[in-house]
This record gives sequence, structure tokens and C-alpha cells, in this order.
Amino acid sequence: MKATSGHFMLGDEVEYRDLAEVFPELLTIFLEETNQMPDDDDVLQMFIHINKRALEKNEKPEGYNRKGRMRMVFPIGSKQFYIKSVSASTEVGRLGEKLSKVLSKAGVKHDLEWNALGEY
Repeated sequence: MKATSGHFMLGDEVEYRDLAEVFPELLTIFLEETNQMPDDDDVLQMFIHINKRALEKNEKPEGYNRKGRMRMVFPIGSKQFYIKSVSASTEVGRLGEKLSKVLSKAGVKHDLEWNALGEY
């Protein structure tokens, strides 16, 4: 399936803090699968630390919203995060399913929707 975005709609009972423990795995998989892994491990650890600290405070994290092939965005105003590619690709679908499995294994209730930009 080709998609430009995959949206992880978090369940009503899910709080941002529920993502704190699983976030390092989510971000690492995202960066590895999209070939955006920083050359320096300290940079990766900084991204993890900044996001995890916000999640532990039950605040919206930054995600990974830098120039590149794909982004991981936590939008303001809705309890979700999404991955977005610059163009429709099967990579979005494959990565979305992979991240969804990690969330499910961690017990984070969510629904995965495709191409939902502008609907929320």
C-alpha cells in the first residue's frame, strides 16, 4: 500500500507519559528504517532524552521534525502522532505497521490511519 502519512491515533485513556518507555525504540526504528540515523550516537541520545523528558512530564514531545525523507510529528491539539513522507510510498505503510506492532506490544492502545492529514 502506498501512503504519504500514517497516523497513530492514541486511545482516550492513553496519556503522553504512557509513551515514555517505548519512545526510544520507536524513534530508533523510525530513524534506522528511514536511513536518517545520526552519525554521532550522542545526537541520537539527545533526541531520545529531549522527547522522553517531555513524555515523562505528560507533555507533547518534539518527535523528529527535521528536513529529511520522513518526519515523526506530534501535532498540537490532538492525541496522536504521525509519520509523513515527502511522497507516497510503500515505505510509509511498512514502517507504520512496524511502529504499530511496537506500540501494541507495549500495551499502548491506538488506531493506525492512513493519509489523514487535514482531517484532525
